[in-house]
Amino acid sequence: VVAFDDCQQEAAFQLTAAMEEQHISKVEMAKRLETSRSQLDRLLDPSNDGVTLAVLSRAAKAVGRSLKLELQ
Repeated sequence: VVAFDDCQQEAAFQLTAAMEEQHISKVEMAKRLETSRSQLDRLLDPSNDGVTLAVLSRAAKAVGRSLKLELQ
């Protein structure tokens, strides 16, 4: 069983990696999400527990990915 906090941390790490792979700067990513750079920093902070699934999903789409959540 994986806690939501662990999933959120993993999503932050994967988003950062996708941005690096695609050479997307934080400024560009913030523009894609129509948010501020400081909000993006909070999104990418693995210790921030205030990120919603909707925001994670939007961020994933901004780098050409999708968010997948399963209940088993």
